Amino acid sequence: MTPLHFSFTSTFMLGLMGLAFHRTHLLSALLCLEGMMLSLYIALSLWSLQLEITMFSAAPMLLLAFSACEASAGLALLVATARTHGTDHLQNLNLLQC
Repeated sequence: MTPLHFSFTSTFMLGLMGLAFHRTHLLSALLCLEGMMLSLYIALSLWSLQLEITMFSAAPMLLLAFSACEASAGLALLVATARTHGTDHLQNLNLLQC
């Protein structure tokens, strides 16, 4: 495994472990998801540059657009949660309650 592959794999795994084990605030979960998406974006763009595939060069931009939509939806949920519940602690949220 090259150092480049190791760094992207470790970045993705750190985001995944942060999402799995550190779930106290909604904002920290959203930041872990964003870090995972950015590591995938960088890995995908460098992979297409290494292989010199011209027809695959639009895929990183598509992933970046989806990542921006995910971030905006997450921030909207964070604002709505903070307004209704007064906090972003995930333990205070009850998904079965309307």
